Amino acid sequence: MKDLTKAEEQVMQVLWEIQKGFVKDILERLPEPKPAYNTVSTIVRILEKKGFVSYQAYGKTHEYYPLIEKEKYTRSFLNNFVGNYFGGSFQQLVSFFAKEENMDLKELDELMNHVKKDLNQQQDE
Repeated sequence: MKDLTKAEEQVMQVLWEIQKGFVKDILERLPEPKPAYNTVSTIVRILEKKGFVSYQAYGKTHEYYPLIEKEKYTRSFLNNFVGNYFGGSFQQLVSFFAKEENMDLKELDELMNHVKKDLNQQQDE
C-alpha cells in the first residue's frame, strides 16, 4: 500500500469520518488554516490515482468515498513504521514508549492486561 502525505492523510481522515462527500464537505471539516478549494480537489484526485478514493459523478460534480478502510491503512502504516524504526519488533516499540513516557510498573501491567484482554476477545470472535 502506498504511503500518504500529511495532506493526503488529513483528507482521508475526513472521508473515513463522513464516508462520502463532495470537495466542499471535506474542506468544511479540515482544520484552520483551511487550504484552498483547488488544493483539496487536487489532493482528492491524487488519492484517486493512488487507489484510496473513488467517486460517483453527478454531471460535473463528484461525490468522493474511500476505497481503503481506515483500519487497513492503519495496520499497513504501523507495520511500516515498526519495520522502519524498530526493526519490525513491536516489543522494541513498546519498550521505547515505556522509557520515553517514564511508565512505572503499574502502568506497564495495565497495558499488558489491556493487550491480553484484546487478544482474548479476538480469539473468541
